[in-house]
Amino acid sequence: MRRATEVTVSGVRARAPWWRSRAAQGVAYAAPTAVFVAVFFVLPLLLVGRMSASEWPLLAGDRGLNLPDNYTDVADNQLFWPAVRFTLLYTAIVTVALLGLALLLALLVQEARPGVGFLRTAYFLPSVLGLASASLLFWGLYSPSIGPIGPLLERLGLVDGPVSFLGGSDSALASTVFLVVWKFAGFYMLILLVGLQRIPAEVYEAARIDGAGRGQIFRSVTLPLLRPSLALTLILCVTGSLLAFDQFFILTKGGPDNSTVTVVQLVYREAFQRLDLGTAAALSMLVLVVLLVLNALQFRGLRRPDEM
Repeated sequence: MRRATEVTVSGVRARAPWWRSRAAQGVAYAAPTAVFVAVFFVLPLLLVGRMSASEWPLLAGDRGLNLPDNYTDVADNQLFWPAVRFTLLYTAIVTVALLGLALLLALLVQEARPGVGFLRTAYFLPSVLGLASASLLFWGLYSPSIGPIGPLLERLGLVDGPVSFLGGSDSALASTVFLVVWKFAGFYMLILLVGLQRIPAEVYEAARIDGAGRGQIFRSVTLPLLRPSLALTLILCVTGSLLAFDQFFILTKGGPDNSTVTVVQLVYREAFQRLDLGTAAALSMLVLVVLLVLNALQFRGLRRPDEM
């Protein structure tokens, strides 16, 4: 039955005030979120779009439209394509390593048994630490002068001298990947663990009765039913990796020889070192478009057949 929006006064029907209607209440509830999104997302996005189409030095302000000069300048930047290749390589390595380890940890702590609560807490604890703080911590650990890792390896006889974890392009990449996996594996483990616990036990029991082994159960039961959680973790991991900045800015500063410059670091360089907000905004818009396309493809690829 439809909710009445009219009241009877002395036998005459009178319409209730508009602010008491269901639509008005819905608008009132949604208004704070709408204002927040408009102020902190829509308006900055419009401003970045305007900057990307203008000559906009950091210290001089808007000097007028120059479309498409900023976008052509991005393509002509000698660091652009190396930064794109490195960012994609980093994203691929981190995604495979991080999601693989997170799924393994989630499977290890899935069942309730003595000590599982401690393990879940221990795995999740690094994710509480901020990424900048974790990067500073690992910068100290990797340091050949004050870090404890190098001397420990020397005492164990594994190396002959000081180890430069961040001195080479490959070692810097590997060291940063180790930091990110250590930092976020527990967080993604928690997401996957929630997905695993939502799978009914009766499904596993039916598969066992039908004679399915552990491998068959994992491939045919666990992975398909875990698809929503895997989709969420994949999107978060890919998006976060493509936007990597803090860890490389603190650990390597793009070195050695600009071999670890990410796309977001390039945005920072254009804006605050070359003082060119227009080119930085153009690059930011390109990154946004790429992220939207990738997320759309991931959503479509990870849908179940019945959701198509």
